[in-house]
Amino acid sequence: MTIAASATSPPVRWHVVEKTRWLTTALDWINRTAAAALAVRGEFHLVLAGGGTPERVYQALSRQTQDWARWQIWFGDERCLPRDNPHRNSFMAAQAWLDHVDIPPGNLHIIPAELGANTAASLYAQELIGLQAFDLVLLGLGEDGHTASLFPAHDWGLEPDAPDAMAVFDAPKPPPERVTLSARRLSRAGCVLFLVSGADKRAALSEWRRGSPMPAAAIQPVGGIDLLIDTDACPPGEPE
Repeated sequence: MTIAASATSPPVRWHVVEKTRWLTTALDWINRTAAAALAVRGEFHLVLAGGGTPERVYQALSRQTQDWARWQIWFGDERCLPRDNPHRNSFMAAQAWLDHVDIPPGNLHIIPAELGANTAASLYAQELIGLQAFDLVLLGLGEDGHTASLFPAHDWGLEPDAPDAMAVFDAPKPPPERVTLSARRLSRAGCVLFLVSGADKRAALSEWRRGSPMPAAAIQPVGGIDLLIDTDACPPGEPE
């Protein structure tokens, strides 16, 4: 069921689906967006999120047959750790999906976070030059309302001159040093889809519905955003 949001512009669309159908719905969404982008431009630019919820989606994608050579993979954020550290988002995505399909290495745009936050942010911003908009941005939702590595009480990159990629220090979750795309850059997308699953997300969703300021709500593409929510995550009092 799609729930109309109280926000005016851009729209926030809540799609609440049964737990048993959540994963297939997420896959269908990605596949439809990919097909549309490939039909128009011949390439599909996808931004990946970290975390356990997106990992389930990546594992399912690894079992699909696609024209992977036309998929371009980007990352919404990364932890400043060695490339082979299992806590890296790029490592998780590789283990769950990317190492199991025939995506050319040149199509994997990995944040070089092992070089340190400032250097990595600068290099990734340079790599993004020339790409007007992503086709699909996948994002998660933290219990505190954070998304990517945009945290409460930190810079979210909302200003018109905000860089595409930002260094993050003193993150409230380990490791403290990270790189993240800014809210402004994440908002430059044809579609932004939040993947929300599990009862631990109910409080954050309730705050979002009440209009509380939070990093996730700062992502505002012109066409609005979509939240794919399973019934466990749906806050009490919302239709399911």
